[in-house]
Amino acid sequence: MTNDFDNENNNNEEEEEEEEQSFAAMLEAYSPGANADIGVGDKISGKIVSIGRESVFVDTGTKIDGVVDKAELLDENGELPLNEGDMLELYVVAQSDEEIKLSKALSGIGGLNMLQEAYDKAVPVEGKISETCKGGVRVDVLQRKAFCPISQVDINFVENPSDYVGQTFNFLITTFEENGRNIVLSRRQLLEREQEKARKEFYQTLKVGDIIDGIVTRLMPYGAFVRLSSGVEGMVHVSEMNWSKAAKPESLVNIADTVRVKVIGIEPDKKPAMLKISLSMKQLTEDPWNSAGEQFHEGDKVQGTVTHCANFGAFVELAPGIEGLVHISEMSYKKRVLKPEDIVTAGETVAVTIKEVDLDKRRLSLSIRDAEGDPWVDIAEKYTIGQTVEGRLEKKEKFGYFINLEPGITGLLPKSNLRKADKPAELEKLKEGDAIAIAIEAINPGDRKITLMPADTADEQNWQSFSNASATSLGALGEKLQLALDKKKSD
Repeated sequence: MTNDFDNENNNNEEEEEEEEQSFAAMLEAYSPGANADIGVGDKISGKIVSIGRESVFVDTGTKIDGVVDKAELLDENGELPLNEGDMLELYVVAQSDEEIKLSKALSGIGGLNMLQEAYDKAVPVEGKISETCKGGVRVDVLQRKAFCPISQVDINFVENPSDYVGQTFNFLITTFEENGRNIVLSRRQLLEREQEKARKEFYQTLKVGDIIDGIVTRLMPYGAFVRLSSGVEGMVHVSEMNWSKAAKPESLVNIADTVRVKVIGIEPDKKPAMLKISLSMKQLTEDPWNSAGEQFHEGDKVQGTVTHCANFGAFVELAPGIEGLVHISEMSYKKRVLKPEDIVTAGETVAVTIKEVDLDKRRLSLSIRDAEGDPWVDIAEKYTIGQTVEGRLEKKEKFGYFINLEPGITGLLPKSNLRKADKPAELEKLKEGDAIAIAIEAINPGDRKITLMPADTADEQNWQSFSNASATSLGALGEKLQLALDKKKSD
């Protein structure tokens, strides 16, 4: 008997304890502060838990579900494009210990009290822009006229306010005076508030190495700005847009283009709570040097674009990201080059011959002069000993005159040969650039040398050579005749 009584007492105590816990839970659920995590004016994101005949119930993240009028969520065809489990973003427009009223914004007929409450608690109101006016636009909100300054219509600069007429947006009431006769609105503040929240959420997940699709918003000489999320921009420096060093931002992308970028750097910005995000487009494409060995070979003659000049030569891009150097000594056979700009300019397309390929060091040695051709290669075919040609005095020296025969071919008229001319004094009067008739005395292709003589001297030497040859020929014939006569006498 005693044991039965004890057991009964224990059971009663457990039941009382469970009832107390249940009552405590109910009290906590319905006591003030049960949904203290949210308040009027807050924007919440919640999942639809139930769809009723006239209302939709949303999980607010508290112990009380939120309620939104079903009619507010219907599309233009009067249909509800939502299902249980879908996510919604709504504002808390009213709150009690038993209910959380949700809405896209305060709208409808309303009244002064509703407008006052929206102003006091910073709850968005729905308004339709009806017309433009001096300094801004007129907005119909809860059947009253309000004013929105042009600077507050959008988060970006508004170039043409009339584009917004007829559109419905959510606004914040920034001024509510004279019993509702002076109502000033701001859409910009609401957008900035939403943008700041979205930016913080985006920053929490952002990390170096992420690959993101973004939209080009601005182009600058040094790169392109790309919008990654609401209120979040990164910059692709021109060096990270393409492997080519000659490409300019405007030649690679346009404003409003969607581009895929890789996050390569994140650091604090000068603006509070902002991050400086560095992006790359080229790192999502293959390094062109990986296949350069298959594409370019020693001895190839190709075309390229001059990217820039240095004291020692010019850099030429053969393909995006593949650049080689034309040393100043490889720029011309035809004239002495003192600086690369004498031959090429940045942006110019030139023909070059590849002299050396070093894939390990990512270097190409190039030659412009080899691509143009060495004028000394067929010099022996173009000029012969004794040939008279016309040249131009290039330079006077103590030991003789340098005479240019054609681009890249210059010969020397020695001082000793000058004295042999019929009129050496006239030759001495010549100035640089003057034409002069000369003749070829000697050709040495290996040393790239041609020795010249005055044209009249060449004529005299040619005649002497011919006379000597003729005399030699007649002398031999006389000897033969004499031998024939002597033989006849002996017979």
